[in-house]
Amino acid sequence: MAVQRIPLNIFGMAFGLAGLGGAWVTAGQAGHVPVIVGRALIGLASAVWLVSVGWYLLYVGGGKGRLRADLEDPVASPFASLALIAPMLMASQGLAPYSPAAGRILVDVFLVLTVLFGGWLTGQWICGHMELDRMHPGYFLPTVAGGLVSCASAARVGQTRLAEVMFGFGVICWFILGSMITGRLFHRPRLPEPLLPTMAIEVAPAAIASVAYFALDQGRVDFIAAALAGYGLLTVIVQLRLIPLYRRLRFTVGTWAFTFSWAVVATTTLHWIDAGGPAGHLVYTYLVLAAITVLIGGIAARTVLALARGELLPSSSPVSGANSS
Repeated sequence: MAVQRIPLNIFGMAFGLAGLGGAWVTAGQAGHVPVIVGRALIGLASAVWLVSVGWYLLYVGGGKGRLRADLEDPVASPFASLALIAPMLMASQGLAPYSPAAGRILVDVFLVLTVLFGGWLTGQWICGHMELDRMHPGYFLPTVAGGLVSCASAARVGQTRLAEVMFGFGVICWFILGSMITGRLFHRPRLPEPLLPTMAIEVAPAAIASVAYFALDQGRVDFIAAALAGYGLLTVIVQLRLIPLYRRLRFTVGTWAFTFSWAVVATTTLHWIDAGGPAGHLVYTYLVLAAITVLIGGIAARTVLALARGELLPSSSPVSGANSS
C-alpha cells in the first residue's frame, strides 16, 4: 500500500530558515537592522524544526524498518544530519542571547550528537557497498557542515577551544570529501534531476568555514579569511553556469538545498562588507539582505502552496536512490 513518505531532506526547511535568521542577526549585530528580526526568523525556524521532527517521527513510527532504511540509504542518509545541525544555529543565535546557560547546553548536546552521527555515517559508508555515482554534494552535510556549524555555535557561546577542535573537524572533512565529490561531478554521469538542487551545496563549505572563522577570530579579516573567500568566489561563479540546469527543475522539498547554502554566502558577504566599510556599504548590506530574503521567502511561499495542494511530499513508499530527494 502506498504511504506518504516524509523524506529526510524535510529538515532542510528549518536549516534554511535558521540560515536566513543568521544573516539578519549578523546585520543586526553590526547595527544596520533590528536584531530582533533575525531572532524572530530563528524562532520560526525552531517551530518548523519541531513540526518536521514530529512529522518524521510519526512516519517512521508507522512502519517497521523505515528509520533503518533511511539511515542506510546511501543517497538520503546525509540529510538526516540536518535534524541535529540546525538546532545548534537556533540555540547559539536565538536562545543563548537570552539564556546563555541553556543555549550552551543545547549547543553541546547537539554538537555531540552531530559528531557521533557524522562518525557513524562515515563508518557506514566505509562498511557498506558504496558506489561513486551515489555520491552528491549533500555528503558535505554530516561532517563538513556539521563540524563548521558546531565551530561557529561553540564560539558564540564562549567555548573557544571546542570551537577550534570542530573547525579542524569540518575543514579536514571538507578537503577529503570535496575531492571525492568534485571527482564524481567531473567524471561521472550527471546527477539525476531530483538531486540537481544539491549542487547548490557546493557554495556552502567555504562560506560556512568563513563564518566559523569569523566567529573564532572576532570578525577579523586576515590571510585565512581571504583565502577562504577566494575559493568561495570560485564556487559562486560556478553556480552561475549551473543556472540553466536549475531553471528546468520542478519544485520539491529538495529545492530547500538552495536556502542555507545561499544564506551562509550572504552572511559571509555581510561580514566582508562590514569589515571593509566601502562607500555605500549600507546600500550593499540592504541589497544582500533583500536578495537572500526574497529567495528564501519565495521558496517558503512556494512550499506552503505545494503543501496546501498536496504536492509537496512523495506519495509512495521510500526507495533508495534519486527519488529520496
